[in-house]
Amino acid sequence: MKRITILFFLGSIFLNAYSQDDNLQFKLDSIIKEADLLYSYEKAVWNATDILMTDSKLKKNYGGYVVSHSNDTIFATFIDKSQKQKIAKYFFTKSNLSLPFNSEIGLSPLTNSEQELLDIKTKMINQLSDKKYEVGIPQNFNPNFVLIKDKEEFKLYILMGTSESGVVPFGNDYLFWADSKGKITNWKKFHSRMIPAQSKGPNGEKVISAIHSHLKTTPYITATDICTFRLYGGLCDMEEFMVLCTATGKYYKYSIKTNKIEITEP
Repeated sequence: MKRITILFFLGSIFLNAYSQDDNLQFKLDSIIKEADLLYSYEKAVWNATDILMTDSKLKKNYGGYVVSHSNDTIFATFIDKSQKQKIAKYFFTKSNLSLPFNSEIGLSPLTNSEQELLDIKTKMINQLSDKKYEVGIPQNFNPNFVLIKDKEEFKLYILMGTSESGVVPFGNDYLFWADSKGKITNWKKFHSRMIPAQSKGPNGEKVISAIHSHLKTTPYITATDICTFRLYGGLCDMEEFMVLCTATGKYYKYSIKTNKIEITEP
């Protein structure tokens, strides 16, 4: 009887360990999935904006943008200054975010879904002036607002951007959730400050990897970390970065070549 009890107890330990491993892998897979979507939105906007700005008439009437997706297609829609009509729309596939496979140029009415995204984005950004959110933009950096519709709610990410060459602008990133009316219901700040990584050392040597740490309130590598690294680290041929999560004592390593997260222990 005692032997059976011990065997059953050991079996429970193994099952619990497997369950924890499965839960962690599920969490990491969901982070990669969210990072992929964030990256596809931002990369499509980057490249669509570059195209738009080559047209002097479109550039003069530019008043903002919204992004959406359906299956593997990303839509970057640009709004006029009056916020009443769209001036251009570019279509990308997730497998090729460099060049749109189709475009619509010229003034035309916003679709219902485009109008909804514009209204929600405007409402959410207007609420960010509330001091309780503590949203600050450091000097020499600019905010990028990424709005994603998720069923009946909305998620607004704030990522930092920079025009400075060789810098990966980690940190000062946020996520806000809002209901179907655009009212913010919850929010999270992932890092306490800016922690930009340099792609070159003090003597000009090439840096291929970067590392930073997270507070206990951010126990995993984040989708914002990964998206920012793919956007900016990819421009300067950096290969990977690592995050020390103080809540668990684990190191999470992300490789831009494999688009995967590895876990190591100190």
